[in-house]
Amino acid sequence: MDINTLRSLSTILVMIAFAGVCWWAFSPSRKKKFEDAANSVFEDENNTQKANSISVNKPEAVSGEERQEKS
Repeated sequence: MDINTLRSLSTILVMIAFAGVCWWAFSPSRKKKFEDAANSVFEDENNTQKANSISVNKPEAVSGEERQEKS
C-alpha cells in the first residue's frame, strides 16, 4: 500500500463523513429541534432584559431646576 492509496482512502472517508453530517443536519426529523435551538437565543435575551429591568435601580431623570434646588 503506497501513499497514494492512503490519500485516496482518506479522501473517500472524509467524503462519506461529510455526507453523513449533511444528512444528519438536514434530515426532516431534526428540523423542529434545530429551530427550537436557534430561537432559544432570543428567548434568553427577552428573559435577561426582564430580569435586568427588575433588579437594576435606575436613577430618575432630574431637570436642571430640581438639581439646583437639591444643592
